Amino acid sequence: MSDVKRYIKSRAERDMEFAENYEAGYSDFKIGVILRQARESAGLTQEEVAQKLRTKKSAISRIENHANDVRLSTLHRYADAVGSSLQIRLAHSKNNVVR
Repeated sequence: MSDVKRYIKSRAERDMEFAENYEAGYSDFKIGVILRQARESAGLTQEEVAQKLRTKKSAISRIENHANDVRLSTLHRYADAVGSSLQIRLAHSKNNVVR
Protein backbone atom coordinates (compact mmCIF):
# COMPACT_ATOMS: atom_id res chain seq x y z
CA MET A 1 0.00 0.00 0.00
CA SER A 2 1.36 3.42 -0.93
CA ASP A 3 2.02 6.17 1.60
CA VAL A 4 -0.89 8.16 0.17
CA LYS A 5 -3.31 5.25 0.50
CA ARG A 6 -2.09 4.59 4.05
CA TYR A 7 -2.62 8.24 4.95
CA ILE A 8 -6.12 8.30 3.45
CA LYS A 9 -7.08 5.10 5.25
CA SER A 10 -5.68 6.32 8.57
CA ARG A 11 -7.29 9.75 8.29
CA ALA A 12 -10.66 8.31 7.22
CA GLU A 13 -10.68 5.97 10.22
CA ARG A 14 -10.27 8.83 12.68
CA ASP A 15 -12.15 11.62 10.85
CA MET A 16 -15.64 10.73 9.60
CA GLU A 17 -16.14 14.10 7.88
CA PHE A 18 -12.94 13.57 5.90
CA ALA A 19 -14.06 10.06 4.94
CA GLU A 20 -17.45 11.26 3.69
CA ASN A 21 -16.03 14.22 1.78
CA TYR A 22 -13.20 12.14 0.32
CA GLU A 23 -15.61 9.57 -1.10
CA ALA A 24 -17.84 12.25 -2.64
CA GLY A 25 -14.86 14.12 -4.06
CA TYR A 26 -13.39 10.92 -5.47
CA SER A 27 -16.67 10.10 -7.23
CA ASP A 28 -16.73 13.53 -8.86
CA PHE A 29 -13.09 13.18 -9.89
CA LYS A 30 -13.76 9.73 -11.33
CA ILE A 31 -16.61 11.02 -13.50
CA GLY A 32 -14.33 13.69 -14.94
CA VAL A 33 -11.63 11.11 -15.69
CA ILE A 34 -14.16 8.87 -17.46
CA LEU A 35 -15.35 11.80 -19.58
CA ARG A 36 -11.79 12.79 -20.54
CA GLN A 37 -10.90 9.18 -21.39
CA ALA A 38 -13.99 8.85 -23.61
CA ARG A 39 -13.06 12.07 -25.42
CA GLU A 40 -9.47 10.98 -25.91
CA SER A 41 -10.56 7.51 -27.10
CA ALA A 42 -12.72 9.24 -29.68
CA GLY A 43 -9.64 11.16 -30.81
CA LEU A 44 -11.22 14.50 -30.00
CA THR A 45 -9.80 17.62 -28.37
CA GLN A 46 -11.70 19.70 -25.84
CA GLU A 47 -12.09 22.33 -28.55
CA GLU A 48 -13.72 19.82 -30.91
CA VAL A 49 -16.14 18.61 -28.25
CA ALA A 50 -16.94 22.23 -27.41
CA GLN A 51 -17.80 22.91 -31.05
CA LYS A 52 -20.12 19.88 -31.15
CA LEU A 53 -21.85 21.09 -27.98
CA ARG A 54 -21.88 24.71 -29.14
CA THR A 55 -19.98 25.91 -26.13
CA LYS A 56 -16.45 26.97 -25.22
CA LYS A 57 -13.38 24.87 -24.55
CA SER A 58 -13.32 26.25 -21.00
CA ALA A 59 -16.77 24.74 -20.39
CA ILE A 60 -15.52 21.31 -21.49
CA SER A 61 -12.47 21.68 -19.25
CA ARG A 62 -14.74 22.57 -16.33
CA ILE A 63 -16.92 19.52 -16.98
CA GLU A 64 -13.90 17.22 -17.08
CA ASN A 65 -12.15 18.75 -14.07
CA HIS A 66 -15.11 19.65 -11.83
CA ALA A 67 -17.78 17.09 -12.64
CA ASN A 68 -19.54 17.54 -9.31
CA ASP A 69 -22.27 19.80 -10.67
CA VAL A 70 -22.99 18.67 -14.22
CA ARG A 71 -26.54 18.28 -15.40
CA LEU A 72 -27.64 14.89 -16.62
CA SER A 73 -28.70 16.43 -19.93
CA THR A 74 -25.16 17.81 -20.36
CA LEU A 75 -23.67 14.37 -19.68
CA HIS A 76 -25.97 12.89 -22.34
CA ARG A 77 -24.93 15.53 -24.87
CA TYR A 78 -21.24 15.08 -24.00
CA ALA A 79 -21.55 11.30 -24.45
CA ASP A 80 -23.22 11.78 -27.84
CA ALA A 81 -20.49 14.24 -28.89
CA VAL A 82 -17.75 11.68 -28.19
CA GLY A 83 -19.66 8.81 -29.80
CA SER A 84 -20.65 7.12 -26.55
CA SER A 85 -23.82 6.41 -24.64
CA LEU A 86 -24.48 7.33 -21.04
CA GLN A 87 -25.40 4.53 -18.64
CA ILE A 88 -26.30 5.15 -15.02
CA ARG A 89 -26.60 2.62 -12.23
CA LEU A 90 -27.28 2.80 -8.53
CA ALA A 91 -25.06 0.84 -6.18
CA HIS A 92 -25.45 0.22 -2.48
CA SER A 93 -23.01 2.15 -0.36
CA LYS A 94 -21.81 0.83 2.96
CA ASN A 95 -21.80 4.41 4.29
CA ASN A 96 -25.40 5.22 3.35
CA VAL A 97 -27.33 2.23 4.66
CA VAL A 98 -30.83 3.17 5.86
CA ARG A 99 -31.71 1.51 9.14
